[in-house]
Amino acid sequence: MKQYHFLAFDLGATSGRAVLGTFDGIRFEMNELSRFPNAMFELHGKFYWNLFGLYNSIKEGLKICAKQGLALTSIGIDTWGVDFGYVGKDGTILGLPRAYRDPYTNGAPEDFFKLIPREEVYRLTGIQVMNFNSLYQLYRAKKTGFAPLEQAEKILFMPDLLSYMLTGKQVCEYTVASTTQILNPATRQFESSLLEVAGLKASLLPPLVDPGTVIGTLTDALAEEIGIGKIPVVAVAGHDTASAVLAVPAENPNFAYLSSGTWSLMGVELLEPITNEASCNANFTNEGGYDYRYRYLKNIAGLWLLQSVHKEIGNNISYADLVVMARESVCDSIFDVNDDRFASPDCMVDAIRDKCRESGLAEPQSLADFARCIFLSLADSYANTMRNLQVLTGTEYDSVNIIGGGSQNDFLNQLTATACGLPVYAGPAEGTALGNIVSQMIALGVLPDIKAAREIIRNSFDIREVQP
Repeated sequence: MKQYHFLAFDLGATSGRAVLGTFDGIRFEMNELSRFPNAMFELHGKFYWNLFGLYNSIKEGLKICAKQGLALTSIGIDTWGVDFGYVGKDGTILGLPRAYRDPYTNGAPEDFFKLIPREEVYRLTGIQVMNFNSLYQLYRAKKTGFAPLEQAEKILFMPDLLSYMLTGKQVCEYTVASTTQILNPATRQFESSLLEVAGLKASLLPPLVDPGTVIGTLTDALAEEIGIGKIPVVAVAGHDTASAVLAVPAENPNFAYLSSGTWSLMGVELLEPITNEASCNANFTNEGGYDYRYRYLKNIAGLWLLQSVHKEIGNNISYADLVVMARESVCDSIFDVNDDRFASPDCMVDAIRDKCRESGLAEPQSLADFARCIFLSLADSYANTMRNLQVLTGTEYDSVNIIGGGSQNDFLNQLTATACGLPVYAGPAEGTALGNIVSQMIALGVLPDIKAAREIIRNSFDIREVQP
């Protein structure tokens, strides 16, 4: 039986991975080939991503495949949304991409809404207002005369930028473009009027391509350097949540999903966007999905809070042990995880304690207390989001499907099921990389569609059921 090998590069805001997906015609098998750090760094008061370090890590993943003699069918890259790099007329990459946690966009939406009302921006884009959205990054870069923007011919969003480095081809993949708050979900085209308000030219943005488009092959120089051949590079569902949702192994359409990682993204799949006043007031977002489905969702702070606390006072305690400790803690304070103070604090421990004290709650003391409070607070936020989803869509959903690394946290899964009053189906943990691979498989005709992909995923991975 013929085997297919697909390579997914799955890049998050704290780390990246090269994951090999093997398909024998019946089942998937996933193997992590390498893992590498990804961290923003500060230089002269600005925060950047180490783009060229990421490129080298991708090359190392390709070299592992070459050394193992793997005949790759294709390659795909997914990343977080909103961030981008600048490219000059001659194709030169102009500096490093700014990181979305850079405080240069603090207050930018409010300034932008003095030029065009918030409600109009939402009507045109259907995207929740977050200060780091690409629209506000570009607006602030223009206002401050940021040199790379001044010299740029194009901007490329993170997965497209890395694919450009591999292939020399410039594209703008639809799902990651949908996170920018520049794309109109109804027309599926960029809103040039918003760029004009920001003082920018519409030609900055390359033509859109659908997820599942073959961008090109590895450049001659790169193929020769690595010794792997001219492998096709596919524009997968380039936003990591879009890839993750593609891998949700649901049997019917009446499900909610929760992509659980550094960020938590909770929502549902829709065939039409919702851009009415109620949705605007609730600050829900209509992001693009595979096959032009809409990811109607809410961004929630996610395990970033715990990752930060663990880094500050973790003392080398494993996450598995931390979950056990959280079960045994008796600190039950529940706070608003979406408070702006948690976006990029100097000290997350102090930020959480301050929030609890101001809210009249018991302050967590130990690492176990912090973990328990964060888990409880996340579950509470999930429950509130679930209630809002049901009201805004007018639909009663019958389950929550948790995908991503957070799906392995049995304690948080149980808290989520109980808080939402719905059964939880946890897994696969490799949701994002798996969705990346599924995009490649459909693009190259190995699978016919999403329905077939989800059926094979259900049969290939352990999906754990958790009752309220």
